[in-house]
Amino acid sequence: MRRAICLTFATVIAVLSPWAHAQDPKAEIQRKLDALFVLTKATDDKTDIVKPGSVLDLHKDGLVMYSVATKVAPTSTYKDGKLSMGFAATFSSDFALGQVQQGLNHLTVTQRKFVDGEKFWVTGFTVKDDGVTLAFFSDPYGDVRYIGQVKFPFAKKSIPAADDFLKTVAEVVTAESTAEEKPSAPQQPEAPPANPVAPVAPPPPPADAPPAPPKTVSLGQTRDQVVAILGQPARIAKVGTKEIDYYADMKVIFVNGVVTDVQ
Repeated sequence: MRRAICLTFATVIAVLSPWAHAQDPKAEIQRKLDALFVLTKATDDKTDIVKPGSVLDLHKDGLVMYSVATKVAPTSTYKDGKLSMGFAATFSSDFALGQVQQGLNHLTVTQRKFVDGEKFWVTGFTVKDDGVTLAFFSDPYGDVRYIGQVKFPFAKKSIPAADDFLKTVAEVVTAESTAEEKPSAPQQPEAPPANPVAPVAPPPPPADAPPAPPKTVSLGQTRDQVVAILGQPARIAKVGTKEIDYYADMKVIFVNGVVTDVQ
């Protein structure tokens, strides 16, 4: 009997557990944030990125971040449509900065104020009873990376519905899609053309050119005409008004500069 009661109680717990989880607004906010942001993993010394995650677009002015060298992330609060660091957040950051270096505070620390339209990475978030805090990590600006946080406070004893809370977050930052979130589409094989065109045959090689006509010399031509046809002779012999020009396969005889015989 006792065993049966125990089993029944365990069954009730198993049945009610999902319902209880769904009724927990913090758990639902956590789940929605897990689905919305891919967290960036930085090196231990925060000087570089090991694994990139979601890139965030900032939609408000005045987000203060400190140099990663301080290892202190200042916390801005989003309230009434504005980002600001209140007295408590400034005092807390000054105390932490003083632990890093004596005399270091929010006035002397290396910092940068980010404005609407700038981008950075999200490295984490925490969901507590009083609100949600998002942690950020920037690209280098003049060889300096910056870290900071934004807190989205809840009204006292009133945790908003997850979808309503995400609308508030979107007023400050929105996540760009990452390569991990975009599965590459499978490549489709190229379809063959509907009417394939037969390859064009190359033109036939040109016919052998006819042999050049033999060079001929006619009686009565002048020596200049003969030279224009045959070129300069290999040897010349002159006897009075007679001249014999010797070529490789013929000799031309001139009398008074005119061809009288070709041998």
